[in-house]
Amino acid sequence: MKSYQDQKSLILSFYDELEAANADSVRKVISQFTNTDFQWYGVYPFNEQNGGDAVAEVFWIPFLSAWSNVQRRQDVFLAGTSEIDNTDWVISMGHFMGLLDGNWLGFPASRKIAFLRYADFNCIKDGKIIRSSFFCDLIGFMHQLGINPLPPQTGASFIYPGPRTHDGLLFEPQDQRESQKTLELVNRMIGDLSDLNKNGNDCPSPDLLKKTWHDDMIWYGPAGIGASYTIPRYQEQHQLPFRKGLKDKVFNGHICRFAEGNYAGFFGWPNLTNTATGGFLGLPASGTPADMRVVDIYRRQGEKLSENWVLIDLPWWLKQQGVDVLERTKKIIET
Repeated sequence: MKSYQDQKSLILSFYDELEAANADSVRKVISQFTNTDFQWYGVYPFNEQNGGDAVAEVFWIPFLSAWSNVQRRQDVFLAGTSEIDNTDWVISMGHFMGLLDGNWLGFPASRKIAFLRYADFNCIKDGKIIRSSFFCDLIGFMHQLGINPLPPQTGASFIYPGPRTHDGLLFEPQDQRESQKTLELVNRMIGDLSDLNKNGNDCPSPDLLKKTWHDDMIWYGPAGIGASYTIPRYQEQHQLPFRKGLKDKVFNGHICRFAEGNYAGFFGWPNLTNTATGGFLGLPASGTPADMRVVDIYRRQGEKLSENWVLIDLPWWLKQQGVDVLERTKKIIET
């Protein structure tokens, strides 16, 4: 059985150094752990970057200049080999917590505790990080400042908890047989959704979800959509608005997908392409095809999925349709 302890140790050391860094030293920290061709996939407005210096300039230096006393509070941590291309990855998911003491992305300092929900995927080769994706929930951050850039959401957004079982930090090796069971279950679920896209069934029966999900499933969606609890409420508050409000759904695949123990994760760049027909996010139709970048983290309990944490780069999806919620909100605040 392949061990991922070296990869986990590398990322944990990287995170320790990042937490101890400041805006002046973070560039050096990144250079120590990444290779010269480091590729970084960042949500809008950070975008794709090449090289550690670019990542430091675009995200880390502004972030650490505005946020003080930052802690990385992990809820899920796992490693494995992606079935997409046999590369080795480590996933971390949780929140950054700090004091918003400065202006960040055009949003004013609150001088209060703030949380930034994130999911971080790091691809490792020869002891270096060669690729990373960084997702964060910027609309959720805006909600904490009392800013609501979108119409009322169908679910509920809040500071999401980690796994109900409190066992998501997989610092030790896991049973490969359990990992395989989790990955096979996730892939069956993905297959069911792909079939819906192909046959155009936008009102699936709850029985379809019950094949792979527990009745009391919890779906922690991005702010703007929100979280849902139980299959009926998930369908009411997310699945049906999503399926009815979007057409021409195309699954583009994933860059990384693997499982370890009872946990699994994937991301795509982009995962999906679709066109808004009206109603999704409470917004009108756009008629413009737009790409969705999505992260999914899963917890399996027994033979079915129980919890699912989802991040979608909604600001990027909206920007492709001519709606820049970050710039629009920034201008409103400035006036």
